[in-house]
Amino acid sequence: MDRVDAVTENLPAVFAGVVFLLFGGCLLVWTCVRLALGAPVAEGARTGTAAALALLFSVGSLGLGFWCFGRI
Repeated sequence: MDRVDAVTENLPAVFAGVVFLLFGGCLLVWTCVRLALGAPVAEGARTGTAAALALLFSVGSLGLGFWCFGRI
């Protein structure tokens, strides 16, 4: 396999990894800031439930991003 084929085969994994890492990181920071300010994490939901779900999805997204980069 030449260099061009390797780049074109890895490009979707890099793109997906970056998207997952950006989403997970931003969601994690946003959730922590909302909790630190005492503001609701989600409108109309319990703070504990909304924070737990947001943290779960942010950690899951970060894990998927690192997994995508590990597959390269």
